[in-house]
Amino acid sequence: MITKRSGRAAAETPCRVTVCRGCCCGDAAKIPGVDHAGQIPRLRAALPGVAVRASECLDVCDQANVVVVQPSAAGRAAGGRPVWLGLVNDDDALADIAAWIRAGGPGIAEPPGVLDLYAMTVSRRVREGLEREG
Repeated sequence: MITKRSGRAAAETPCRVTVCRGCCCGDAAKIPGVDHAGQIPRLRAALPGVAVRASECLDVCDQANVVVVQPSAAGRAAGGRPVWLGLVNDDDALADIAAWIRAGGPGIAEPPGVLDLYAMTVSRRVREGLEREG
């Protein structure tokens, strides 16, 4: 099936990654000692062909830094849904996220067990706000 938006086969549409960079996420005053500016470039380098984008505030400031992994088309077809990860404040967490996405991400591959420590549930209002964005 060809999508009108991209012209690519829907099954080939990869995961997407959204990194919050709103009021608290990415703020060295709130979370010192983290290379906030380097997180997005490191994810992009680790995930060629995957859309990694910054977002305005995702409204879960108590969990800064927040990363949302949206499933690929194949992952969504297999039942995968966006996975919200909070407190992503070290390179090991970024590496685990990238490895999971390279393995297929939501709906395709089980996340490494350590990502359970970062997984969070957000309100429907917050989830729907991100889905409208993207």
